[in-house]
Amino acid sequence: MDSQLPLLAIVVPCYNEEAVLEETTKELTRIMEQLVQEKKISRNSMILYVDDGSKDSTWAIIERKTMDNPFVQGLKLSRNFGHQGALIAGMETADSFADCVITIDADLQDDVQAIYAFIDKYHQGYDLVYGVRNKRETDTFFKRNTALAFYKLMGKMGVHLVPNHADYRLMSKRVLDEFVKYQEENIFIRGIVPLLGFKSAKVYYDRKERFAGESKYPLKKMISFAIDGITSFSIVPIKLVTCIGFFIVMLGALVAAYSLIVWLLNHTISGWTSLMLSIWIIGGMQLIAIGVIGEYIGKIFKETKNRPRYTIERNTTMNIKEKEPMTHG
Repeated sequence: MDSQLPLLAIVVPCYNEEAVLEETTKELTRIMEQLVQEKKISRNSMILYVDDGSKDSTWAIIERKTMDNPFVQGLKLSRNFGHQGALIAGMETADSFADCVITIDADLQDDVQAIYAFIDKYHQGYDLVYGVRNKRETDTFFKRNTALAFYKLMGKMGVHLVPNHADYRLMSKRVLDEFVKYQEENIFIRGIVPLLGFKSAKVYYDRKERFAGESKYPLKKMISFAIDGITSFSIVPIKLVTCIGFFIVMLGALVAAYSLIVWLLNHTISGWTSLMLSIWIIGGMQLIAIGVIGEYIGKIFKETKNRPRYTIERNTTMNIKEKEPMTHG
């Protein structure tokens, strides 16, 4: 019976993706048809595109696809809320009717063939399946090494991430129900998901070159994303500032003792260079400390406002009736 098969929702965040949507739809539709034919998912399963305030014809393409492709549904956000906001909007929308959700970017860099393995793992009783890259050869030297350094840094700070895993994953209804309980403004999905627990597995794949268009994660956004991840899960930076403060105080005490001894021995010398260096170094450290503390205060400020994380302008899934989730695991 088709009613006993899981309803899969593939959530695809989109921002100015007009160059890739035709090919993305073609590839994902092929996967869906095959899974339906093999009786692994319900024929009511869908590809849920989330238009994150695109400036091009992305939404027009999605809207057209909803009319001529039975798998395609669309969600249009009122403005650009960012990649994580679009993912959350899609997952929270799918939570009302889907038995499992797969999140994937629209650029076809993540191998869609891995979806077969995701679904197989789901049928084996896994609630959470991570898509993990075998290697990072498609990345530049800088991006590859900074990414690895980020994973190591987060590990040192006590944040448990899945190395070489981005936002390509499967989540069962049980996992999704728990995930939507996390309502913080500055949510770092890659850090939240491992905290949820549940039975998990990994599927390894090779990442491809982007099919078309340009990356939506330039260096500036990557740095911002890394800072959000660190400050959302760890207070180690503030502790580090405190330790540096104590170190500078101890160093200052040693310098004061040295200066006093030199003065008593009448060996005073002109110390303009050392004085200026001290002022610049200590002044710089103070500014860094204020900046780190300010980052945390800024997050507290945003959280206290309790504003919605996204606003939906159009939703083509509104005609889908909520259903009882199937039993899994």
